Formats: sequence, structure tokens, C-alpha cells
Amino acid sequence: PQVMRYQVLLALMLSSQTKDQVTSAAMLRLRQRGLTVDSVLQMDEETLGQIIYPVGFWRNKVKYIKQTTAILKQKYGGDIPSTVEELVQLPGVGPKMAHLAMHIAWDSVAGIAVDTHVHRISNRLKWVKKETKYPEETRVALEEWLPRDLWKEINWLLVGFGQQTCLPVNPRCSQCLNQDICPAAKRL
Repeated sequence: PQVMRYQVLLALMLSSQTKDQVTSAAMLRLRQRGLTVDSVLQMDEETLGQIIYPVGFWRNKVKYIKQTTAILKQKYGGDIPSTVEELVQLPGVGPKMAHLAMHIAWDSVAGIAVDTHVHRISNRLKWVKKETKYPEETRVALEEWLPRDLWKEINWLLVGFGQQTCLPVNPRCSQCLNQDICPAAKRL
């Protein structure tokens, strides 16, 4: 379980600003090398960079992964922290990643994981009382009214929807099942 939790955290760190297929390929290459805290600590930055390339911002992620892995070894005995507050203290880990890590790695729903898709769609659907500028504001606004038992589902539902239908530019409103109830729908 400890190795699985570490791999979840690394996958989340790699996934930021990166297409799912690229993240998956990078994780596969890492796993082929034996993806553990110790194996990553023994790996030099150049090798790690070659393995994770072409994930977005790979150079920064190499540094974050090495720093975070060292902290995990030193402070958490090689495991990942079990609270959002501790997770966001790790280099390269933000609130969205921390909430997803809590859900996937620890099976604990500590809050809603709000990424760019959840943020955009929540604003388009007017699920926030007043428009929010940042994902963290959206998270707080959603958590105020959305029943807690739906918190873990909202990210999964809206990310796919945002990637396929409710696109950032030129949303496919004519194909959307929500077009009749969406305040932002482009009616034809």
C-alpha cells in the first residue's frame, strides 16, 4: 500500500499540465525501473528527466519529485502524508492534487478536487453564487452547498465532460445534454 500511495502521488504530480496518455506512458516507464521511494532517490536528475519526458514542465517536475521523495523518506518513513495540510507542503503538490491523493491513496474524501475543468464548468453552470477566479475559490464555494457524498464524484464527472464537450474554447453546446439548463449554452 505504501508503494501504491507513492505512485499515486507521483502520477498526480506528473499529470499537471499534461495529457493523460503522456502521463500514463511516463508512469509506465517509471514502473519499469521499479518505482519506489528508494529507486527514485538513487536515480540522478538527468535519468529521471529522460524517463518522464515529455510531460509538461518536466524539468521542474524532476526537481519537485526528487525534493518530495527525499522529504517522504526523511519525514514520513517513505509513505505519503495522510492529510491535505501536509500534502500541500510538499514541493509541486497543490490543493487539487492533495484532495485527489487523499481520495485515491487514503480512501478519504477531505474536499473537492477542483482543476481547470471543474472550475470552468462550475462557473458556466452557475454552481457558484458569484463567479470565482481561482480553482481554490471554486472548491470552497462548491463545498458550501454540494452534499459531501458527491464530493468524490464531481471531479471525475466534470473532467471528462470538460475534455470532451464543455471545452474551454468553442464548447460543443449543440451536442450537450445540458444545453437546455445551462446558462452559458450557445443556443442555435
